[in-house]
Amino acid sequence: MNFLHRPVLYKETIENLNCKPGHIVVDGTLGAGGHAQGILEAILPGGILIGIDRDPRALEHTKEKLSVYKDAFKPVHGNFANLEEILSSRNIDYIDGLLLDIGVSSPQLDDASRGFTYMEDAPLDMRMNPQDEFSAYDVVNGYSKNELTKIIREFGEERWASRIAQFIVRGRPIETTKQLVDIIKAAIPAGARRKGPHPASRTFQAIRIEVNNELEALSKGIEAGVKYLRPGARFCIISFHSLEDRIVKRAFRKLSDPCICQPDAPICICGLKPSVKIITRRPITANKKELELNPRARSAKLRVCEKIDE
Repeated sequence: MNFLHRPVLYKETIENLNCKPGHIVVDGTLGAGGHAQGILEAILPGGILIGIDRDPRALEHTKEKLSVYKDAFKPVHGNFANLEEILSSRNIDYIDGLLLDIGVSSPQLDDASRGFTYMEDAPLDMRMNPQDEFSAYDVVNGYSKNELTKIIREFGEERWASRIAQFIVRGRPIETTKQLVDIIKAAIPAGARRKGPHPASRTFQAIRIEVNNELEALSKGIEAGVKYLRPGARFCIISFHSLEDRIVKRAFRKLSDPCICQPDAPICICGLKPSVKIITRRPITANKKELELNPRARSAKLRVCEKIDE
């Protein structure tokens, strides 16, 4: 894997985490360690960064890269969805900051053998953790037409989901990304293929999300993360497509205003109190300079909330 990786919204993320020396911070999506290095610089001396990643290859690379920080850096092979278990097993009751940089990483995309990209031929895989048994091959070759239609429509927001699913079922067995791309292209009418992004991009996104259970993991990570934040601690989430951003936006909004009383009720009687305040009413996006250096940052959105006393 190529680990030459430029972290998106780096300056904005480090500033919004508001880290101080001595803080305990979690980077739930460690990746190549770009954000992690900035966090470590901000929390030393005395701080600890717990870096979680489900990809053991990324973890090994970043362990070596950040070894100069010695005991201040604690790498963990795992899924941020299991944050509660990870922290409780280390006897950590509170953290002073949490970062999630959601989705597939640039090193994973750049390694064609992982099967994430539709631009090069490779076996159907798409596992963020190669140790998992379930892969894109199982989705593409094992799901029914209705199941494929559902995930391509919901996770890919693909207009031609039913037709793509029909062509996939008809074209089985499908072994490689190139075979899948050719089938998707054949399923989408020529006029529609000429507009917008690559015709396979939405379907590949949908299959990847299904393989890695990404949206459920995001919801679980938000729920667990807020529990562990100390009052005044910041929670930063970077997302890259509308499904993720919608989950983050709604979760933060609900945490900041959990009241379930009728809108016309004169006073709140449900007793539910906010646990966070929203720092970014609108998501932070990449500026022109960053987009010139890193075109992949164009879809990145950073949302931030801060834990309050309940």
